[in-house]
Amino acid sequence: MNKLLNSLTEAEFLLIRETDPGALTELDEDALLDLHGRIRRARTKYVGLYRRKGAANVSAKRARGAARSANERNGAKAEIFEGALGRVSKQLGVAAARSARELKEERLARARQESSAPGTPAKGGSRVPTLGRARVDQSRESSGRKKREAGSIAAGARRQAKRDNR
Repeated sequence: MNKLLNSLTEAEFLLIRETDPGALTELDEDALLDLHGRIRRARTKYVGLYRRKGAANVSAKRARGAARSANERNGAKAEIFEGALGRVSKQLGVAAARSARELKEERLARARQESSAPGTPAKGGSRVPTLGRARVDQSRESSGRKKREAGSIAAGARRQAKRDNR
């Protein structure tokens, strides 16, 4: 494992170093999202290389086992980045849960401030104020509702006719 870490490029090595547990705890949610994206791209790169070169090697070496040994480095790099991605994903989940909890507490605090104190009735009593006209269901007159009701009646009539003819 150490040998493989030493064979990483400088940029890849620094990317893996950013996923150390101590470094991850210092990052906020946005920084973690950015790091997650960068590591996912690196992992996808090496997984793609591993698959493409493996497929090409199988046809050249005429055996999957022989082709695997020629492609182990790309597979190992993909595994390193997969582990790093797992660490970042776990920390991102922790940060997202913390953020959601803080937002919920903020929202509840704001709601408590806006609501009246319990026990003091709202102005105007318990009735809901209206504009002085009776509320009538306007949807009874819509053409869509009439069509739907007619279809339902017709379906019931067909079912009944079917039973009657038995």
